[in-house]
Amino acid sequence: KENRSRTFRFCRRWFELRAMCQNSGMLENSNPPPPGLSKGAVHEGMAQFQEMMRQQLESSMHAELEKLLNTAAGEEREVSRKDFEGFKNLFHRFLQVKGPSIEWIKIQRPPEDSIQPYDKIAGTAPPDNVADCLNKLVVVKLNGGLGTSMGCKGPKSLISVRNENTFLDLTVQQIEHLNKTYDTDVPLVLMNSFNTDEDTKKILQKYTHHRVKIHTFNQSRYPRVNKESLLPVSTGLSMTGQSAEGWYPPGHGDIYASFYNSGLLEQLIAQGKEYIFVSNIDNLGATVDLHILHHLVNQPNGKRCEFIMEVTDKTRADVKGGTLIQYEGKLRLLEIAQVPKAHVDEFKSVSKFKIFNTNNLWISLSAIKRLQEQKAMDLEIIVNPKTLDGGQNVVQLETAVGAAIKCFDNALGINVPRSRFLPVKTTSDLLLVMSNLYSLDAGSLTMSPKREFPTTPHVKLGSSFTQVQEYLTRFESIPDMLELDHLTVSGDVTLGKNVSLKGTVIVIANHGDRIDIPAGSMLENKIVSGNLRIMDH
Repeated sequence: KENRSRTFRFCRRWFELRAMCQNSGMLENSNPPPPGLSKGAVHEGMAQFQEMMRQQLESSMHAELEKLLNTAAGEEREVSRKDFEGFKNLFHRFLQVKGPSIEWIKIQRPPEDSIQPYDKIAGTAPPDNVADCLNKLVVVKLNGGLGTSMGCKGPKSLISVRNENTFLDLTVQQIEHLNKTYDTDVPLVLMNSFNTDEDTKKILQKYTHHRVKIHTFNQSRYPRVNKESLLPVSTGLSMTGQSAEGWYPPGHGDIYASFYNSGLLEQLIAQGKEYIFVSNIDNLGATVDLHILHHLVNQPNGKRCEFIMEVTDKTRADVKGGTLIQYEGKLRLLEIAQVPKAHVDEFKSVSKFKIFNTNNLWISLSAIKRLQEQKAMDLEIIVNPKTLDGGQNVVQLETAVGAAIKCFDNALGINVPRSRFLPVKTTSDLLLVMSNLYSLDAGSLTMSPKREFPTTPHVKLGSSFTQVQEYLTRFESIPDMLELDHLTVSGDVTLGKNVSLKGTVIVIANHGDRIDIPAGSMLENKIVSGNLRIMDH
C-alpha cells in the first residue's frame, strides 16, 4: 500500500511539473528560460527528472507484479511469469514514448507495386501444385472475443450464424472441404483468450471425426493498470471475484509472442509448414484463397514475401479502419489512434486514404520465429482507457497484429474484393448473412447470383434488436432481401413470415407504439411509422 501511495505521488508530481513547464514556456524554443538557467539546463533537468520517474514507475510495477506472482503456485505461476515478461516490455516502451508514433509530414503514399490488385494475382492460371501449396499452410483464427456485444454469453465463435452453424462450425467445414478436395493436411489453430479457452475446448470434442487437426494456444493475460498510479488494480492472479476485472487479453498483436512461447510455432515448422493465414473468426469472408497462397509460396528466393495484408476499398462505413502508408521507407499500418487530432478528418477521407485493413494476413512462420528470437517485433502501443464497473479508471496496453507489417521483409498489400471482408459485429450484420443474399456451400458464404449488384445493403437495426435472442423473436422468418438497398428499423417492430424488402425501407415505431409487418408483405421504397398491430382472432 505504501509503495502504491509513493508511486502515485511521484506520478502526479511528474505530470504536474511537466504541465507547469509547458505552461510557462520552458519547453518552447520561442520563450526565454527563467533567469540563471539556460534552455539546455532546463531541458536536461526535465529529461533527468523524467528518467528518474520512469525508473521509479518501472521499479514499482516490477515489485507489484512479483507480489501478484506470489499469490499463485505451480503452472499458473509459471505461465503468468512468462506473460509478465511481455507486459514488462510493453510497459517499459509505454513509459519511453515521448510523443506521437507518426510524424504526419513524413507520411507518403505506398509505391504502386507495394499494393497489388487482386485481379492481377487471380488472373494467373490456377496452380498445378495446389496440394503442395496447401500442405505448407496453417489457418489461424483469432478466437479471443466474447459475444457480449450481441447479448450472448461465452465465446463469440459459438454463436449460430447460418442454418444453426456457428462461426467455428463454418471454419471447420471450410478447412475440411479443402483437405478432402485436395487430399491435404491443413490444420486449424485457434488463438483463445482466458475468456474463451475453457468453453472452446469443451466444444472442440464435436470435431474429433472431422478431417481437420485443431490446435489451440492462449494469448497472454495482462494486468489492467490504474490510470493515475500506473500500477495493477488486481491484488491476485485469481480470475474469480473482484480480481477478475483486473485482467485483459492484450489485443491480437500478442499473437506473435504467444504463438512462439506456446511451442506450437516450432512444432508446425518441424512439420514442414511455412505460412499462416490469420483472420478474425467473425469475418465470414476470410476463407483460404488459393491464388494468394500460390503467389506467396512461389516468390523467387531473393525476394520471398514474408507478410501479405489483404486490404479493400474504403467506403463511408469504414472511415475508422487502419490503412497502409509508406513511412521511412517501409510499408506501415496507420491506425486512427495514431493520427494527430488535427488530421483525423483527413485520415477519414475516402479520397486520400482509399483502402483499409481487413485483418486477413498471410505471414511466414520462419520470419515470426526469427523476429521473436531477435526481439525485433516492434509494434505500436495502443493505449485503451476503460472504466470498471465500480467506476475505477484503468488503462489497457494493447497491440495490433497488422502493425507488424513494417518488421517483415518484402511485405505486400493486396487489394481484394469486398466479399473477403464480411464481419459479423452486430445483429444488423447477422441479418445480412442469414438472408437469401448469400448461399452457403462447404462452410463458405457467397453472394447470390440473383442479386443484380455486388454491394450489400446498408442495414441498421435499432436497440430492440441488439441482443441475438430478442432479434430472433422479432423475425418469424428472415425477409427476402435480394433487391434491398437500405433498411432502417427502430422501436418495437416485428416482421411476419415471407416478408419481402426492396429498395429503401424505413420502419419506425415511436415510443409506446408497436408495428407488426404482416406475413407475406412486400415493402418497396416505403416508410412505415405509427402503430400497426396484428392480433390473433
